[in-house]
Amino acid sequence: MPTADCSLFHHGRIMRCLTYLLLLPETLKKSKKLPGRLPACYEILTLSLSSTKKKQQKEEKTTKMAAELFSAAGPNSTNLANGTTVADAEKAKEAVCLANSGGGGNGNTGGLSSGSAASTPTSQQNINNNNVDPPSWQCSHPTLRERNALMFNNELMADIHFIVGPLGASQKIPAHKYVLAVGSSVFCAMFYGDLAEEESEIHIPDVEPAAFLILLKYLYSDEIDLEADTVLATLYAAKKYIVPALAKACVTFLETSLEAKNACVLLSQSRLFEEPELMQRCWEVIDAQAELALRSEGFCEIDLQTLEIILQRETLNTDEVVVFDAVMNWAAAECKRQGLGPTTCNKRNVLGKALFLVRIPTMSVEEFANGAAQSDILTLKETHNVFLWYTAAKKPTLDFPLVPRKGLSPQKCHRFQSSAYRSNQWRYRGRCDSIQFAVDKRIFIAGLGLYGSSGGKAEYAVKIELKRQGVTLAQNRTKFVSDGSSSTFPVWFEHPVQVEQDTFYTVSAVLDGNELSYFGQEGMTEVQCGKVTFQFQCSSDSTNGTGVQGGQIPELVFYA
Repeated sequence: MPTADCSLFHHGRIMRCLTYLLLLPETLKKSKKLPGRLPACYEILTLSLSSTKKKQQKEEKTTKMAAELFSAAGPNSTNLANGTTVADAEKAKEAVCLANSGGGGNGNTGGLSSGSAASTPTSQQNINNNNVDPPSWQCSHPTLRERNALMFNNELMADIHFIVGPLGASQKIPAHKYVLAVGSSVFCAMFYGDLAEEESEIHIPDVEPAAFLILLKYLYSDEIDLEADTVLATLYAAKKYIVPALAKACVTFLETSLEAKNACVLLSQSRLFEEPELMQRCWEVIDAQAELALRSEGFCEIDLQTLEIILQRETLNTDEVVVFDAVMNWAAAECKRQGLGPTTCNKRNVLGKALFLVRIPTMSVEEFANGAAQSDILTLKETHNVFLWYTAAKKPTLDFPLVPRKGLSPQKCHRFQSSAYRSNQWRYRGRCDSIQFAVDKRIFIAGLGLYGSSGGKAEYAVKIELKRQGVTLAQNRTKFVSDGSSSTFPVWFEHPVQVEQDTFYTVSAVLDGNELSYFGQEGMTEVQCGKVTFQFQCSSDSTNGTGVQGGQIPELVFYA
């Protein structure tokens, strides 16, 4: 056999012996009474691993083993048999030396080491040896997000606990510092900053437990579950721990749920949280639906500074007597909050200068005499001076503003390009004229503009209605008198109605009158009114001929 082939054969034999050795059971390797004679390679290794030999002898035997294993190549060769390199030989030598010295390995030397685990902690030993079977929850949640989400509000591996809520109503919540720190700069500083918390429990009395759990759920899983009852508390928590994405989601939620009954409370909160966009949306609602907003329960819950800001508002679209009544309701509620009786003196004290922001002189004499003058909130001198201001030629100086509020100017969307009348049109007799519309931004529908008689002065009884998806949002029964011209005549809802963008609404009018009226022609499907775009389409509720191209309801009156 050629020399090269012999070398390869010898090398292959040695490698098979090593493989056989590694596959032998540990009990067989350690037994002193071995049945029969083991292969020579096992004897060599046993000799090299003997703890009774001196260090020099171990080194010599190790060198001998490496030389025997890779004897197929010359001493200067870099490529050995079967593709093995000198570096591989050195690694093999190093592995055997490491085993002889009793050092811990990486799991691949476990079959050669006789005592490496003795100096390694149990947990570290398991990790190094890859003996830890992964728990089932890890196997069943393949993504990092799913595994993180599973740790939310979970005691497993929790290294911090929060006591959240006021004393007597607190809740203990487990968490994991790393997850919180990567999602919030406040938590990062709290746990890993120069002034890091060292306690295992942190008390947070100023945050509601439900809101804190919503915050943690977002940090663990990016999921946001907001509810009307807790959204303000969640916004507070998001602001406190500087989680802007959650704070933005809270603001968006509040904007979509904004209406007259909660606008004043949200205005107060938007000022506290410094959210200018939400504040502007609140003002739009308060201005357009001032009477509903001021008479809501939420108005009585605002702070004094917010009250003063509202009373200074020029664009409140309501009568001053409504403003005065709202201020009296707020004063009574504030006395109760402070544990005071609702006396006149206490009300004046809690109001302070806010009382003198009510524009009492802009009321009519009847409104003042039947309201503010009998409320006892004013002194006798103040009441006397107001009456003199109404009646005397030389008016006294008053501490109240004298100029009426400007309110809002209504806008009109006219959907016809021309109008006409005929000898047999437009008749009514109790039939419904209806049209559908949608807008591209939130507005407040205040009323409708209708055509009147084409034959001279006439009176009509009318019922107007606004619906969304078949649900009535507002309606009003009233009368109007036309003068025989082709002008439109406004008919108002009791209160302006909030209309959301990109949703179709139905307005209808049922007129009752004997006279024929004008009607619109050349109707448009889309009309631009300032910053608002209206779209129109026919309504199935219309039974009197009104549609997009012609008919009644020529105008929508709105605030924007």
